Amino acid sequence: MKLIKNLFLLILFVLSTGKVLAQSSGMALSVPIADQGITDGTLISSGLTGFETSKVEYDSAFYGVVTTSPAIAFEDISSASGSFLVTTTGTVQVRVTTQGGKIKVGDNITTSTRAGVGVVAEFEGYVVGTALEPCVEADITKECLIKVSLAPRYSPGSNSGTRGVNLFLNIKKAAGSPFLSPLTSLRYLLAVLTTASAFAFGFYFFGRSGKTGIEALGRNPLAAKKIGVGMVMNFVLTGLVMGFGLLIAYMILVL
Repeated sequence: MKLIKNLFLLILFVLSTGKVLAQSSGMALSVPIADQGITDGTLISSGLTGFETSKVEYDSAFYGVVTTSPAIAFEDISSASGSFLVTTTGTVQVRVTTQGGKIKVGDNITTSTRAGVGVVAEFEGYVVGTALEPCVEADITKECLIKVSLAPRYSPGSNSGTRGVNLFLNIKKAAGSPFLSPLTSLRYLLAVLTTASAFAFGFYFFGRSGKTGIEALGRNPLAAKKIGVGMVMNFVLTGLVMGFGLLIAYMILVL
């Protein structure tokens, strides 16, 4: 009797809080999104003010994809209009364009500056998943709706033809992101400290050697040529130290 009662309560809870749909794999939750023009396959990110369509390239705040046919959906029936079913796992239809190049099966898909629309990942960075269908649309303004296996993660850029690391994009992304992982924060901190130390040492050495050279030139004008060569060598050494510091900082950021 107790078992029947528990089963009845469980069925009542499921029927009152959610509904089951069938088509794509994955579970979807109902979340409020204030942006307009949201359709099936729209990419969604988590912002400071709530959920919104993804508008940043390689967005590390990516949350999920709007879907109209999840395998299981938990929908808040008491919520007002403006809530959409968003899935974070499984296989789902995603809106994409060929703005970053034609999409082949197996390519990594990432967010773009076009709200809610994905593109092929050209560089290393945060991706939303892997394309299971191609998109070869010649017009980059037109969208394709393709199946994507959702697997949000940081990718080192494994697509064929990848152009490697976009350092300036990484810095821009980090500056605009409200959250950074501890490892990423440490890398940027080490890069800043290395660059600052190299320039501080370079300017200190440059000023000291320059002052010493001028004083020596005043005391012994006849040795002007030798003193001048020594000052030039010191300046070159200073430049090498500063350049080496910049190189180390660059390697910290890209490796």
